[in-house]
Amino acid sequence: MAVRRSIQGIDGPEPLARLLGDAQYIADDGISTAAYLSLALGKPLLLEGAPGVGKTEAAKALASVLGRELVRLQCYEGIDAAAAMYEWNFPRQMLAIRQAGEDYINLYDDRFLIARPILQALESPRERVLLIDEIDRADHEFEAFLLEFLSDFTVSIPERGTVRAEEPPVVILTSNRTRELHEALRRRCIYHWIGYPDPDLEARIVMMRASTVAEDTARRVVAAVGALRAEPLAKPPGVAETVEWAEAATLLNRRGDGWPRAFARAVGVVLKDQDDLDYIAPRLDAILSESAA
Repeated sequence: MAVRRSIQGIDGPEPLARLLGDAQYIADDGISTAAYLSLALGKPLLLEGAPGVGKTEAAKALASVLGRELVRLQCYEGIDAAAAMYEWNFPRQMLAIRQAGEDYINLYDDRFLIARPILQALESPRERVLLIDEIDRADHEFEAFLLEFLSDFTVSIPERGTVRAEEPPVVILTSNRTRELHEALRRRCIYHWIGYPDPDLEARIVMMRASTVAEDTARRVVAAVGALRAEPLAKPPGVAETVEWAEAATLLNRRGDGWPRAFARAVGVVLKDQDDLDYIAPRLDAILSESAA
């Protein structure tokens, strides 16, 4: 296994953590170490955790640190290899045939090839970061295809031959753990679990992401969100909802709503499910009062 001790001047987890901070992402030692090892060892990074804990944001920040374009492959049930790799522009091929008349035309020229995220990453591994988002939403057949791709970073195009990356591209996979991923896929990756941040870290994230929010407001929102996450909600709020709730409540407060009324009026920003809203409504005042203590 080839080891790259320094990647674009990043020679360890600590320098990477500082650069991620500059990119508006506060990384703890766990994620900065996992990300550094993924870069140094040329292996994919698998980030798992509940929705809204910052997995996709970590990929965006890493791409920013590396100065590369983030190419995102959003997974869904029924996604197939063609949607991830490439397809031929059939209407353009038909138009070219009519225009060519009796002349020869290569229907598999580059101008007819539509590169999808995986092929884009293979063709320019030094310019792009490939994000395979929510891999747990795809089915097992697509996971098996990814297993082959992650083994040697090649794609076979029957009409063109095999496309092989000059060097292993930076690949980040995320999973909300709605189902278990195949063990063979996990073994090909550097793994890191991202949990909900502790209150101090989450308050720092709020103040970094929402510069108009005061520290006291940030800490009250974080405390309230922590209480909400302890409830049996269908869709517990993620970090992004914490930031949005703090911003929304601050906006309402500046327009004349006092605390905690501003928090209560903006609760639809943090809870996005009607059953959750109905469940929490009788208890919201108590939660907000406790968070202000």
